[in-house]
Amino acid sequence: MENNTKKNTFSSQFGFVMAAAGSAVGVGNLWRFPYLAAKDGGGLFLVVYLALVVTFGFTLLVSDIAIGRKTKKSAIYAYAEMSEKWKFLGVATFLVPVLIMTYYAVIGGWITKYLTVYLTGEVQAAAEDGYFTSFITSPVSSVIFALFFMGLTALIVYHGVEKGIEKVSKFIMPMLLVMVVGIAVFSLTLSNTDAAGVTRNGIQGLKFYLMPSLEGVTVQRFLQILLDAMSQLFFSLSVSMGIMITYGSYVKPEVNLNKSVNQIEFFDTGVAFLSGMMIIPAVYVFSGTDGMSAGPSLMFVSLPKVFHAMGNAGILVGMLFFLTAAFATLTSCISVLESIVANCMALFHASRKKVTLVLTAIYMAISAVIALGYSVFYMEVNLPNGTVGQLLDIMDYISNSVMMPFIAFFSCILIGWIIGPKWISDEMESSGHVFKRKKLYNVMIKYIAPVLMLILAVDCKMKLNT
Repeated sequence: MENNTKKNTFSSQFGFVMAAAGSAVGVGNLWRFPYLAAKDGGGLFLVVYLALVVTFGFTLLVSDIAIGRKTKKSAIYAYAEMSEKWKFLGVATFLVPVLIMTYYAVIGGWITKYLTVYLTGEVQAAAEDGYFTSFITSPVSSVIFALFFMGLTALIVYHGVEKGIEKVSKFIMPMLLVMVVGIAVFSLTLSNTDAAGVTRNGIQGLKFYLMPSLEGVTVQRFLQILLDAMSQLFFSLSVSMGIMITYGSYVKPEVNLNKSVNQIEFFDTGVAFLSGMMIIPAVYVFSGTDGMSAGPSLMFVSLPKVFHAMGNAGILVGMLFFLTAAFATLTSCISVLESIVANCMALFHASRKKVTLVLTAIYMAISAVIALGYSVFYMEVNLPNGTVGQLLDIMDYISNSVMMPFIAFFSCILIGWIIGPKWISDEMESSGHVFKRKKLYNVMIKYIAPVLMLILAVDCKMKLNT
């Protein structure tokens, strides 16, 4: 049984929303969302994504938060309370952040490195070909920055929910929003004439981002856009990894969960949308559509070239961008570690400080190994999705592409068909507030969400066989 000693709680609804939004707003909002929007027809992707936010994403988010507050337990015990036969789902949910934590501080270290580069004015160096590769293959520098980021994350979690996580989130998230809006507006003012004499400006880049492109859209192509939007939303909201269950268990009974869910959805989607406004017009102005690459190359290769092309203004814009990215990554990393800490406190009946210190030592060692996966422990592993990965990619694939869809599907089956949607809707209304989207939730959790998860699984299976 979980230790039922006094638990930490968020002091207010605002504190909970900022912490939960901080978990949801991560690196994926800043590099993956803009890339997918550019790849999948701009406005068409945005429309599909927004439709999924208020249906599919809403359903998974409500489920996790309500489970957490109703059971007042961390993920590993929450599912067992719902149904003893389904406690395996709690174990699986606990393992997701355990795997994600192995590499999240490494990515945070990369961002911290680039922040220091712009703080010291080394814009030209960061824009050079091979700079990023040279950094991550360094057996010293990459490890130092990963350990620094891991230590900073642990320090905040060590101080608890109200004095650590909530306090930092209340400070960071409003600042992050202001910086995202500021850089997005600045991107629209940019203009550049390339060597071929072609002039592009930020407004044209905005149109490229917002205008739906139906060229070449077939049923198969639309299905791929739907799957891209669903996978992005799935990972963006921090659902099916125990984090929102953990945060939900810290929410006071009188808090209006309906309003909180709406605010988290709005904040996460708003930052993702504004990230596209930050990045796509700027990259379009200086690199055209050629700079819209995926993954780390967009943030650590394409954007530094764009900032360098901006001249002196690029130093300030680059610094603000990587500060924004560092904030987003830090709040997400905090939520991942907090989920592990909460579960371990329950498992071992130990204090927060003791658990945090032990986990910090463990994950500092693991983070160093993952960081060295590009140098000392370099390997090339053919992953089922057709890519070639290193240690970091292996951990990411197992947690994101295998375990999270598995957890989401079986959570829908458990809630929709075993214990019934009323179990969740009662908690949503327990504070005396009306659950306005109850009918939508009931239909989604029983019928539509499980089918969407099956489609995602079938698509992954087809990709494995091609």
